[in-house]
Amino acid sequence: MEKSLNKQLEQSFRDNWNNPALSDYKGITLYYRDVARRIAKLHIVFEQCGLQKGDKVSLCSKNQANWGVVFLATITYGAVAVPILHEFKPGNIHHIVNHSESKILFAGDAVWEQLNETEMPGIHAVIQMSDFSILHSRNPLIESTRERLNEHFGKRYPKNFRENHIDFHEDTPDELAIINYTSGTTGFSKGVMLPYRSLWSNVMFAREVHPQLNNTSNVVSMLPTAHMYGMMFEFLFEMCVGAHVHFLTRVPSPKIIMDAFSEIKPDIIIAVPLIIEKIYKKRLQPIINKTAIRIFLKLPVLDQKIQKRILSELLKTFGGKFKEVIIGGAAFNKEAEAFFRKISFPFTVGYGMTECGPIITYAPWDNTRLYSCGKAAPRMEIRIDSPDPEKIPGEIQCKGDNVMLGYFKNQEATDSSFTKDGWMKTGDMGVMDSEGYLFIRGRSKSMILGPSGQNIYPEEIESIINNMPYVVESLVIDEGASLTALIYPDFEQAETDGISSNLEEKMQENISLVNEELPNYCKIADFKIFPEEFEKTPKRSIKRYLYQRTDL
Repeated sequence: MEKSLNKQLEQSFRDNWNNPALSDYKGITLYYRDVARRIAKLHIVFEQCGLQKGDKVSLCSKNQANWGVVFLATITYGAVAVPILHEFKPGNIHHIVNHSESKILFAGDAVWEQLNETEMPGIHAVIQMSDFSILHSRNPLIESTRERLNEHFGKRYPKNFRENHIDFHEDTPDELAIINYTSGTTGFSKGVMLPYRSLWSNVMFAREVHPQLNNTSNVVSMLPTAHMYGMMFEFLFEMCVGAHVHFLTRVPSPKIIMDAFSEIKPDIIIAVPLIIEKIYKKRLQPIINKTAIRIFLKLPVLDQKIQKRILSELLKTFGGKFKEVIIGGAAFNKEAEAFFRKISFPFTVGYGMTECGPIITYAPWDNTRLYSCGKAAPRMEIRIDSPDPEKIPGEIQCKGDNVMLGYFKNQEATDSSFTKDGWMKTGDMGVMDSEGYLFIRGRSKSMILGPSGQNIYPEEIESIINNMPYVVESLVIDEGASLTALIYPDFEQAETDGISSNLEEKMQENISLVNEELPNYCKIADFKIFPEEFEKTPKRSIKRYLYQRTDL
């Protein structure tokens, strides 16, 4: 297949002209022909805005069908898409629009209410995402073009817009396609420059590992499309194979997700660990913890029957039609992972990062290893910077078609992200077995040096704490000579069980049990209860830098 993303999109639109493409859950549905026409109309608006190929277009709104239209219109025009998470603070949005040198901003209704055009002096036009109305423009011609857009469209395509009129920008492999601003766990966001080869390679990866997905497939988009994981595997890949994407358009609570799965019956599920862990803790753990069930699980015959029943219920919960649940974006709870593996639930854990658009490693659910995140993806290589990669954790480094060009207007950060021989430094620590399976140990930047020089990976301790009763999430920090656990408890469950007043005592019990499992050099010396959940990045990782002590 030709190494061109836009050629794939062109072919998909022609082949699937009369098929549904993008739906807002419980709302409108756009067919591929509708999306193609909207793209063509936006190209006319872009021309009138004076947008050149290579110019930047920012998108900032919640997930919705029109977000998909705008994104596709941008890259098929030859402009550079700058997706911005709609939950970002106004100051951060202003900064990204300005830093990226965006000429046009598409904003959601709620987003625009908080913004100020005077804070974005380089913007030629601000366009409302919901109806493409002009919210602000520096040129009266832009507004008149929008008002007479159907007239302009009719003149350009006098005999109706058909499949043969589709003519997308001809992309080249190293041409810049996206600037995706990370909101990383270690500081202020950087603009990751992803070329078309990265997008093409990620799409091809998805085609290769799930060839059964096609123009009869349905996918629920519940992750932020402004983040590469959701954008690539819940939207862009689907557009290339003619699938039907259903945007949730609202906060993906477990109930909303389960209702959508039941109704839509998706063919593949892309998830972050938080979603799966909530289902495990709320629905399965209370059942497993019952005395009778624990006894039955120790008896081989009854154990298998119970496992089959739990698996059947789980499959039904996720719609019953999916081939695999792919989990990524953050570390998965080890207890939950072991249980799901034991009952043969079809899930796998992958590994990636924005800088690789995003995939680095993957293995199918029936050919992976417990606690591993798979092997190097097609067109990617990985290595461990360690004297003994199988036993001694070292930094995970990678290279291949998926890797970014660098960070926008930040040569220093770009240079420091690559080794002298051209491998990208991920900042994550891991080991790799003799068959190439990767096992992540934690982030090198969050690693804590123990009292006698031991490497302590807080994520591994947090995984144990998070399995304790009444713990939603935790963060282990270095207090100088000792470790402290910051804990956000399940206040709701504690109140239901009538132990709210004894919550601190319960947490002390938890820490004592955790310490029994840990070596002396990484035992928890103290804990603090947090009243609200920790602040997260778009991929639901805790922003560690906000909670670290700076006076050590």
